Amino acid sequence: MKLGMYHGRAAIINDNQHLQLINGIENVQSILPNLNKKLFLSRERTLPEMNDFSLPIANPKQIFAVGFNYRDHLNELHTKGPQVPNIFTKFISSLTGPNPIVKISSSKTDWETELVIVIGKGGRDIKQNVANEHIAGYMVGQDLSDRQLQFANDNPQFSLAKSYENFSPIGPWLTTPDEITNLEDLTITTELNGVEKQHSKLGNLIFGPEKLVSYLSSITELYPGDLIFTGTPGGVGTGRNPQEFLKPGDQLISKIEQLGQLTINLK
Repeated sequence: MKLGMYHGRAAIINDNQHLQLINGIENVQSILPNLNKKLFLSRERTLPEMNDFSLPIANPKQIFAVGFNYRDHLNELHTKGPQVPNIFTKFISSLTGPNPIVKISSSKTDWETELVIVIGKGGRDIKQNVANEHIAGYMVGQDLSDRQLQFANDNPQFSLAKSYENFSPIGPWLTTPDEITNLEDLTITTELNGVEKQHSKLGNLIFGPEKLVSYLSSITELYPGDLIFTGTPGGVGTGRNPQEFLKPGDQLISKIEQLGQLTINLK
């Protein structure tokens, strides 16, 4: 099942070609703990323009993000591999939908396409072997990063540098796990002005979704609608030689097979 927000209404997207509104439901987030509940749907209609979709999850209690979770990204930044997941947080005010216009914050604004986990059933101390029961679904995410702010001090700071307005696009909708043939086989890519900059498989994640859910819940309680940005593969601008960064007029496309894409225009 694919669940999105269309003109402020919760909707189901069928076969990537048709849409049905969900009657009596305020938003997608409200049904996450009970995805097996019977839904009352409107008539089927042709899938509208992607610009008509907004944030699938607008009010998570918490947004976690994972640093250095692909080995090729570690190598390009000359960083040692983590012993446990390297966690920071992003601020909710940075969230935006799948087709935003984003103002560049500095001349060193960078891209990071990521798989985003959406928590369905919350809890503490979730065992890894049942963690998948707590995952409502997955989305595409873009973790835009101001490297100038991130490395302004000797010790980098992550949360603020990744939380400017519209720096956390997600969507285009939530895809439940049963819709995905094999998550690890899915390809994740970033295109900048039509040129591919990142290309990897989700199977290259050092810490996968179940491990991340279990690890985070061993420390902090998870709630329905919480988001986990799982990290980015190699190919970011700051890891290139010479370095590359975003500029006004650029178009960034973040894509994961079977999950959809984000189209981000920079100004």
